[in-house]
Formats: sequence, C-alpha cells, structure tokens
Amino acid sequence: MTKRVFISADHGLSLIYFLQSEVISTLLKSGVEVVLFTDDIARPAIEQRFQQPGIIFEGLRLSECERYFQTVDPFIQRSLQMLRWVGGSQRINVTAMEGNYHLLAAGFTGAGRYALPLLRILIWLMRRSRLVRQLVVRAQQHYNPEIYKDLFEKYQPDLVVARTPGWRMDRYLLREAAARRIRTVSTIVGWDNPSSYNLSGAPVDYITCWSELQKEELVLGSDWDPKRVNISGIPSYDGYFLRSWLIPRDEYFRQHDLDPGRKLLAYACSFETFHPNFPNIAAIAELVNQDKLGQPCQLLIRLHPNHFLPGTRFEGEANRVRKYIKNMPHVHLVEPVSLGGGLGHYSGEDMPEKASMMAYADVFLTVYSTMVVETAIHDCPIISVTIDIPGGWNMPDVYSLPLTAIGEWPTHLRFRQSGAGRVAANQEEVRQHITFYLNDPTADGEKRLKFIQDECTYTDGSAGRRTGEYLLHLLEESDR
Repeated sequence: MTKRVFISADHGLSLIYFLQSEVISTLLKSGVEVVLFTDDIARPAIEQRFQQPGIIFEGLRLSECERYFQTVDPFIQRSLQMLRWVGGSQRINVTAMEGNYHLLAAGFTGAGRYALPLLRILIWLMRRSRLVRQLVVRAQQHYNPEIYKDLFEKYQPDLVVARTPGWRMDRYLLREAAARRIRTVSTIVGWDNPSSYNLSGAPVDYITCWSELQKEELVLGSDWDPKRVNISGIPSYDGYFLRSWLIPRDEYFRQHDLDPGRKLLAYACSFETFHPNFPNIAAIAELVNQDKLGQPCQLLIRLHPNHFLPGTRFEGEANRVRKYIKNMPHVHLVEPVSLGGGLGHYSGEDMPEKASMMAYADVFLTVYSTMVVETAIHDCPIISVTIDIPGGWNMPDVYSLPLTAIGEWPTHLRFRQSGAGRVAANQEEVRQHITFYLNDPTADGEKRLKFIQDECTYTDGSAGRRTGEYLLHLLEESDR
C-alpha cells in the first residue's frame, strides 16, 4: 500500500527546507505520497509553483489555530508557551532563554503581570528538574482542538512531519497526530532553534538536526533521547553548496544598479526584535558615502522580513532607512520577496538574490544572524556589527537588549570562538575591520571553512537527500 506523509510547512524557511531541496523529491521517488500543509492564503501560489505528481496541498487553518489559542484558556496556553520556550535545562547555555524570557514577559500586561513571579519560579524549577519539564510538556496535550480531524480521517497518514517540535501553531497538528498514535518527527530548520526555543509543544517521537552541536543542545537542553535525534545537515543550504542559485555577476550588478568598479559591502538586518538596526546601517552607509574605507565602495542593505509588518516599529525603521539613504548614490536596498499570507517576506522566493549577494560581496556585515553561516559557505569575509543606542527601541512595553550583550548567546558565542569573522561595536571598529578584509579577503578563510563544517556537517549538497532517506527509514520502521 502507498505510504502517506503529512508535512507542515508553516514558514517560508520550511518551503526552502522541504521543497527547494531533495527532501520531498526523495520521498516521491520512493513512491511515498506527500500532503503538504502550508499557509492558507499563500497556498494557491505555492501549489502553482511546486505542484507535481504525488503532492497534495492543504491549508494549515492557522486562523482556527489562532482563534483556539486566543479563546480557550488563553492565559494558561500563553503561560505554557513561555514555559516551554525558556524552561530548558541549565545544562546548556541559557543566555538566549533569558533574553527571550524578558521579551515574552513584556507581553504580559494587566493582571497577567502578577503571574510573572510564579512563572519565574516554575522556570527556575524547570531548568533544574527533568521531571518538572516533563510535566509541563505533558500538560500541553490537554489542549488538542482536533482542527484537522477530517484531514486525518481522509488521508490516514503514516507519518507526520513538522518543521518544529510544536514550537509554533504546528503544535496542534502534532498533538492530534500523537493522540491518534501516528508517528511524528520534527526537523530543525533554524540555526539557533535548539538553544532558543527548547521544550516540545507536543509529543514528538523523532527529530533531525544540522550537527553534533545541535544534537547536544537537544539532548542536554530539551531532554531528547540521543537515539531519537538524527543528524542530516541543513537541506535549506544545499543550493548554496551546489552554487545552483547564483545569478551571473554582471546581471546581478545590473539588477541593483551597482558599480562593477567599486567594492561591494552587503549588510543584512537582523535581531531587530530586540534592538534597532538603524545605528549599524547609518555607521556603514556614512563610511561608504564619505569614502572613508581606503577604496571606493558601495553598500547593499537587505531589509528584514519584519520590516514589512504594517504599523509596527519595524516598518517605521525601514522608512527611516529609505529616507536616510535617499541621496546616497552608492547605497542601495534589497527588499525580500513575499508570497503573502502568514509566510510574509520569509517565502524563500529570493534564494538566488541572497546567494548572489553573499557570493559577490567583498565584505558581508550583519548582527549575529543565521546569515553568518550562509555567508561562510560562500567564503566571504564576515563582520558582526553591534552598535548600541541608549534604551534600544525606547518604547513603552517593548523590551530592548543591547546588541553588545548578545555575544554570549550560544550560536553567537560559537561564531566568535570560531574566528570565522570579526565583531565591531562602534563605527571605528567597523572601518578597521572592513579595511582589513578589503586588503586581505582570504583572511580567516580556513576558520570559515571549519565553522561551516562544524555547524552544517554535510557540505556537499546532500542534506536534503539524507533527510528524505531518514524519513523513509522511519516509514519502514513503522511497518515492523
């Protein structure tokens, strides 16, 4: 009989992971039928692009999930969300959890603020007791609205795959699968996910991750059985390793009105949830505009997907950037593509844009985003820029964290310790590091190579196939 797999692709990054690698194609070649769940609004466009025999597309019914979350014991569900997000074991580096706690706590308003001391005690206990962590994970199964009951009965899946172990709204799909005793597996799509989100939002049987580093975080921080943690690399980056996404250099420069005679600096916005990126952008743009880097340079700024959320402080920052660089002829903007709906500007539609920006930049700058890994793949010099302003966002009920304070976060610390790039906390350090790399672009090259080997494991473009084969192995095991 034909095997059938549910795959939840609830985020643009998961479209890259599953559909722009060999994960799903490996399943299809083995005769497995895939039911891909994705954002309801973006589904028609995704189906049109990726439709092929063996794939069925369904909506994730995210509005129903959100309504259930907001109307059925909303305070309890929200508290459980906080506990699982920041209540991982202290056997791993908890600095990211601490930052996320303060970010989440800022959202507890009104009477909810009085519960924070109790939640803080529970978090303290969870970080020290596996039993308490397990009790919290089990308590979540009570909230199973059976939103997908008709689809489970219609398709009768043999395996349910989600891009997280229930950290997002995929928790309701996974909880329903667990209640039906259907085998479940999660994939780690984000570099910092195992150190930032921690405990599962649903019972999940297996998980596959990038590296031994992530496996250690899952085992020590989130109590995963090592035998149920697979390492298959990161399928989303296969196209980088195979260089299959690159736009020809001349064409790419024409697209952005870049000058082939100037050195190209690229800056990718990041971490703006905690702190504005404008100080970083202004410092780099000023160095370029005033020709203070020893060689003629130009700057390409990639806005963050959050910059396109209407009515937010992020949209305000994007408008401020546009205004600031308006009369700077050698400073340009890149705006991520959107498929609409809940995927926002994380659609994964512009992987050729991202790949080409990193491949053709002479120096790449960001905060500590995942793009430090992606850029190392392209062997481009990397600078993490952490210029602070007093008070950060300086907005009521908005938690801000200095960029200089996040260097101890697990993935950020690994980047710094690897020596794969430099860190600049002020404009003068930015100038010095850019000048250094422009004069010696091969500097730190061996360290960049080791960094991606440590973080990605498989650097030959085989991660998608390996992940697909792991899912096939789980399907075969279910027959025994």
